[in-house]
Amino acid sequence: MDKIESSIKTIPHSQQSVYNLLSDLSNVERVKDRLPEDKLQELTFDRDSISISVNPVGKVAMRIIEREEPKTIKFESADSPVAFNFWIQLLPITENSCKMRLTIKADVPFFLQSMIKKPLQENIEKIADALAIIPYAD
Repeated sequence: MDKIESSIKTIPHSQQSVYNLLSDLSNVERVKDRLPEDKLQELTFDRDSISISVNPVGKVAMRIIEREEPKTIKFESADSPVAFNFWIQLLPITENSCKMRLTIKADVPFFLQSMIKKPLQENIEKIADALAIIPYAD
């Protein structure tokens, strides 16, 4: 499957502060109350990995495989019905703002691509929207 990208989001915080929060998954604790409980269950995380049960998909786990401070955080699936890579790209706009794009590349069988592409695009946009409104500390 081709890459699926979110639209570019502007975040009113510095690139470094956004990177600092997102590159340490233990910071999920600060924002987990914003996640839709009806869609997410069994959320566990540490500094480098996150695991969650997503209705109706099941368990999905990712781990950070590369950090390029302060601009990129790359993840890969650790436990998922479909193998995928996911990355967060951050670029500065000003000293106190940056832009962000999320990208996912999934190893989806050809016959499932038409069913999965639209939901993946919608979900990556929802994740990008949620990450854009987190109160990052500058």
